[in-house]
Amino acid sequence: MHISNGLFAHMVLQRNGKNLSQADFTGTCSATGPIRVRVFREGKPLKGFADRTVGAAGRGRLRGCLAGLPVGGPYTVALRVGDETLAIEDVLVGDVWILGGQSNMQGCGLFPRERIPTDPGVRAFYMDDRWAIAQDPTHNLWQSVDQVHRDLNGGLPPLPPDPDYGVSPGPAFGNEMRRLTNGVPQGLIACAHGGTSMLQWDPQRKQEGGKSLYGALVRRVRKNGGRVAGLLWYQGCSDATAESAPLYTRRMKALIAAIRRDCHAAALPVVIVQISRLVGKLNFISPTAWNSIQEQQRLLPRTIRRLETVPAIDLPLDDLIHISGEGHAVLGVRLARAMQSLRQARHAEPPPITLNRVTVETVRGTGVAVVAFDNVVGGLRAGSRPTGFTVVSQNEVDHVTDVRLDGAHAYIRTTLAPGDLAGASLYYGYGTNPVCTLTDAAGRPLPVFGPIPMGRTRALTPFVRELRVSTIQPGSGNLGELRYPDDLNVLQLTKRTFDETFCNLHPEISRCGECDATVYYAFRFSCAHPMRLALLLGYDGPVKAWMDGSPIFHDSNGTNPAYPDKGQPRVRAGTGEHELIIALGTHNGAAWGIFARLERLDVSLKQIQAGPTAYALPELRD
Repeated sequence: MHISNGLFAHMVLQRNGKNLSQADFTGTCSATGPIRVRVFREGKPLKGFADRTVGAAGRGRLRGCLAGLPVGGPYTVALRVGDETLAIEDVLVGDVWILGGQSNMQGCGLFPRERIPTDPGVRAFYMDDRWAIAQDPTHNLWQSVDQVHRDLNGGLPPLPPDPDYGVSPGPAFGNEMRRLTNGVPQGLIACAHGGTSMLQWDPQRKQEGGKSLYGALVRRVRKNGGRVAGLLWYQGCSDATAESAPLYTRRMKALIAAIRRDCHAAALPVVIVQISRLVGKLNFISPTAWNSIQEQQRLLPRTIRRLETVPAIDLPLDDLIHISGEGHAVLGVRLARAMQSLRQARHAEPPPITLNRVTVETVRGTGVAVVAFDNVVGGLRAGSRPTGFTVVSQNEVDHVTDVRLDGAHAYIRTTLAPGDLAGASLYYGYGTNPVCTLTDAAGRPLPVFGPIPMGRTRALTPFVRELRVSTIQPGSGNLGELRYPDDLNVLQLTKRTFDETFCNLHPEISRCGECDATVYYAFRFSCAHPMRLALLLGYDGPVKAWMDGSPIFHDSNGTNPAYPDKGQPRVRAGTGEHELIIALGTHNGAAWGIFARLERLDVSLKQIQAGPTAYALPELRD
């Protein structure tokens, strides 16, 4: 008698909803007749299994179902058909998990000084189709039964790893699940292979069996009865390319749907890891695509039911891309706790932290991004300095001056005006190797996210940096009585180009000491057709502005600090060229300069979202 599928020594049988075994098995034998079973635990017959019929044999084949074994064990299962017998030792009943993906699930972490302890109640189905106590490396590809692992290695068996490394999150996950389930045995089916892409995991290749990754996964699950408790997945690094990243969500949806279909479990729980970090550069990986994969993984729970994403951005690495052995011990625990939350287990902690919303506030003229999170345990924390947020605007990166944490909120102070934040994007974990330090009180990290557009998108010109500037002119107090100059030549306007968006004249103004004076800025712009505009001004002294000789704005109380968009006079500009003259009172030497740009007000949000090709902006001239 020989069992080919579903019942092996040292295995974990998947329990059903009643905490009992329901293990289908098949095999071969010469005898014909009913399959009888006797089950022993600790050498004693198990009640109800003294001589039970569990199937039938005939024509050289046998088929049965070992149903009703309580969770736990170990059991010895003695089968008999006629005068043929087979004893299967050390069988457990509990939960079985698929481990899929690429190298970080396969296991590439260095062994720490204190290795993850083994537990006789946590078993692994190794890649040589053998059940044993789970310990790293769980993925012994060099002994794999499935041809695909040799094909992916140029047709040769992969080499055994250096004895110093091979740590994966699997054993730590199994140990923590056993603890969280009060001793329920755990089984791990190793299916990952380093460096593999979603295209290589294509479910359409199932018919290739062990010659494809997906076919090998299905074969291994069916080998063990076809029933599992869930899927753990760590993959995505190899898809961080300009070509593959846009297809990631679609491919993941197809993969999860196929696994659920082939495991006959439409609601099979899935926990994936959000890819972590890459130090340095790899020619085929794009930083933009890397962040895109992370963002898609963050959003997958919205499109795939019964799926959670666990961040790993805060974990240490042992090389350029692989999480360390110590990090995998932490990751395995996180995966287990997320799985228990997904399964709505008693006393489970909340799901992983998720982004709720981003709003914009104004503090002293600068924009503050207020980020609210859900599922935060005990408030956010990050030691002395919260790090990891980046604001990207007009191809400029950072803009973050400070981050304040308050409960489940992060207040991100920026260098930008609130209006500029409307055209900016917020990231947490920007690039491939960010420093991200935020966790909650339970030590759970924030997910990488971004780009998250902030505020209302606007049709803005760049800041004016090329314009004409006057010599220092006589003062006019708060400029209330100042009239448009009768002769611009008197101002001795000279073309200037400023390095920054702030048109800073402090060196010239300071030479006047504390005397009252006035300085003029002038620039032209042209409109391809009539437009409704706003002149967005920042200033730190009394200010007055004219367009085409007509007054459009006056603020007699302008004081430090100068910040963009402090004043926003609205004007109508016809087709053709126009000139703006801006007078700044020096405020007895305290003023420094101005910000200036234009906003178009008569374009729709749809046009703005379509991009600059969908509408015209005023063209700036000096």
